[in-house]
Amino acid sequence: MTNVVLNEGLSQYSRLFIYLAMAIYTFSFLAYALNLSRQASEDKSVRAVASRTERVALVLLIVSAAIHGAGVVMRAISVSRVPWGNMYEFSITGSFVIVAIFIAAQFFVRDIKFIAILVSGFALLVLGAATTIFYVEVKSLMPALQNYWLYIHVSVAVLATAFFNIAAALSVAFLFKSSAFITKRKNAIAKPLGRVLAVFPAENKLEKLAYRFNIIGFILWTFTLIAGAIWAERAWHRYWGWDTKEVWTFIIWTLYAGYLHANATRGWSGKRSAWLSLIGFAAVIFNFTIVNLFFKGLHVYSGLK
Repeated sequence: MTNVVLNEGLSQYSRLFIYLAMAIYTFSFLAYALNLSRQASEDKSVRAVASRTERVALVLLIVSAAIHGAGVVMRAISVSRVPWGNMYEFSITGSFVIVAIFIAAQFFVRDIKFIAILVSGFALLVLGAATTIFYVEVKSLMPALQNYWLYIHVSVAVLATAFFNIAAALSVAFLFKSSAFITKRKNAIAKPLGRVLAVFPAENKLEKLAYRFNIIGFILWTFTLIAGAIWAERAWHRYWGWDTKEVWTFIIWTLYAGYLHANATRGWSGKRSAWLSLIGFAAVIFNFTIVNLFFKGLHVYSGLK
């Protein structure tokens, strides 16, 4: 890439939009929490207003996602390229895609709305880390990234991560829903939490939804792995070099392949399946954070010094 125009001023406006999105995500998170508490209330008059609280929470989530998306676009314009060149850019883009897919999914899958508090909370955490730990000033891409395969490889990786994240949230909901501690105990903590979880969909629905989202994520991750190998051949003249990032991308693929295989052929279900889903997503997070921050390799592009 030549004659790339960098606009630090616009990047700062982008950062302000991200901060504003974080503020509204916080209100959305609190509104969803209030909605769950109202739905779980034993007072019928309180439960009656829960739907209005849920609508407010959804509107806040949509508004925050729109502002978040505007921040991502402004960052892209400020660097004159797609905003995927470092951990900060990947974080703000990836978290936006997660929320956008979740919002879109709510219009097709009614039972998914109950994990909104987890999705909004996760987006808030990611943006918090992005703005405080991962932020870097605008800069040009390193030569190895200046290829059209960046658009193909990273965009699919972002989509795969989004589907894995939603599946992980559903798995967390399943584990809480099926927890013997909550369902069998009636102490001051377990009893109200049990009432909250009672409004969640049935365990089998949560498990099936997690499985479906993981299938889509796995297909996309498979393409990510293949596209990465093709890009590596173009950039470094070899398809595979046992680079740290390559190895962890394959480990993630193996974990989710094992998850799908165990569900389909060995009848794995319930808590074992949910935990395996969470282990897979934990590997995704490890690959993005620990590998980028503490390991060296050709694929490590944290942008941090």
